[in-house]
Amino acid sequence: MHAQTIRSAVFIASMAGLYLSAAMLAPAAVDFYFGNPDWQVFTVSSFSVGAVCLAAAASTRGANAPFSRRLGFLLVNLLWIVLSVTGAIPFYLASLGLDMADALFESVSAVTTTGATVISGLDSAPPGLLLWRSLLQWIGGIGIVALGLLVLPYLKVGGFTVFKMESSDTSEKPFERFAVFVRAFFAIYIGLTLTCAILYKVLGMSDFDAINHAMTTMATGGFSTHDASFGAFQSAGLIWTATIFMAIAGLPFSVLILFAVRGRLDALRDPQIYAYAGLVVVLTLTIALSLRLSQGESFGPALTHAAFNVVSIITTTGFASTDYTLWGPLAVVILFMATFLGGCSGSTAGGIKAYRLVIIYGSIRAGLMRLIYPHSVRPVRYGSVAVEPDMQRTVFLFVCAYVGIWALGSVALAATGLDVETAISGSITALANVGPGIGPVIGPAGNFASLGDPAKIILVFLMLLGRLEILAVLVLLLPAFWRE
Repeated sequence: MHAQTIRSAVFIASMAGLYLSAAMLAPAAVDFYFGNPDWQVFTVSSFSVGAVCLAAAASTRGANAPFSRRLGFLLVNLLWIVLSVTGAIPFYLASLGLDMADALFESVSAVTTTGATVISGLDSAPPGLLLWRSLLQWIGGIGIVALGLLVLPYLKVGGFTVFKMESSDTSEKPFERFAVFVRAFFAIYIGLTLTCAILYKVLGMSDFDAINHAMTTMATGGFSTHDASFGAFQSAGLIWTATIFMAIAGLPFSVLILFAVRGRLDALRDPQIYAYAGLVVVLTLTIALSLRLSQGESFGPALTHAAFNVVSIITTTGFASTDYTLWGPLAVVILFMATFLGGCSGSTAGGIKAYRLVIIYGSIRAGLMRLIYPHSVRPVRYGSVAVEPDMQRTVFLFVCAYVGIWALGSVALAATGLDVETAISGSITALANVGPGIGPVIGPAGNFASLGDPAKIILVFLMLLGRLEILAVLVLLLPAFWRE
């Protein structure tokens, strides 16, 4: 690989680390206000990380390499590694006494918006540390949308290249007016976060809880300031508000921008939105009816909790309003399968994502029709757009790699001594960036603190793989990638 490409990637990643070091001053100020000594940890971490990143940026500054696939692949991996390691430093130095594996796990879980945690006693944890967790997830959400809409579609890895801003074809250029898109995206992301925080406050949360939960809701991250997650708030209004905002965060931000800025109602006709909404409705009603018939739950509360937890899992947020593993085998199986699904492409959600499900369904249907009519031409369509064979192959390659890595991850976790339930659910919940698994150890009523360091490192790798759409990581393992 050309040295200029590596230098450009290091420079951009160093700048990202510099911005993150500046963000550390926010939790430092909060701890200082509340009289918690951890403000010194965040201040020292900010200046130390800032100095290192500034030195790295200064030493690699120069003419940037032209954007290419190799630079894109290298950059997205380096960015998430730098943000994860940088974010782990305050966790390691803070008063909680986390070791390096725990600190890295918590940071990666935050930056990838997974929401799995190794911290117990959140209700009494230092406020600066709680804010840092939420802030990392919120920043991670920004990076994920940018990654999914601007970089990966160009590389033809993650994100279906049919999104359009103005009349720009994204197969050539993600958006016709990049500056317009960036301003609109930040305005919508920040506006939705503030609106969510205000509603949380009005409906009964404290100011601190409202701000933290709003950030992790819009990032579909799921970090809470309470061990009981959303179970600490038994208000139906709060639960439905969170459900709505999680569902919005699972939508493509390009579509939200077209709708909000240009008034494009036709943007909401994206086929993946229909698939996403249909899955949410069907799974919610199925679980609600199951709770009503098998456990005698009133339909209103059953629908409330079913909708919240289904949307939380499908959007890979990971909030829990109750321990849904007690709802019976049908609900547990449905929610476990929902872990694989994910929201829409170009959202903050993880998982396989709805647009891939649409393409897989279209490919299978076209293949079956060709069995009946062998000489017919049956193109696979995404709405009114024909899906190129290369895109179909990429989708199937991704799904095969996804299932294969889930299986290998399950075997690796089992090899560390975890039981089958924890190993299987832990592997997929990390790969899909969901957060809670199933079972008494890492289920919605537990956390990942009791796992050994080898298991946590495996989960860290799976979280990064899932966040970076798998193929963008695996391509770096090919020797051909590094050749001139």
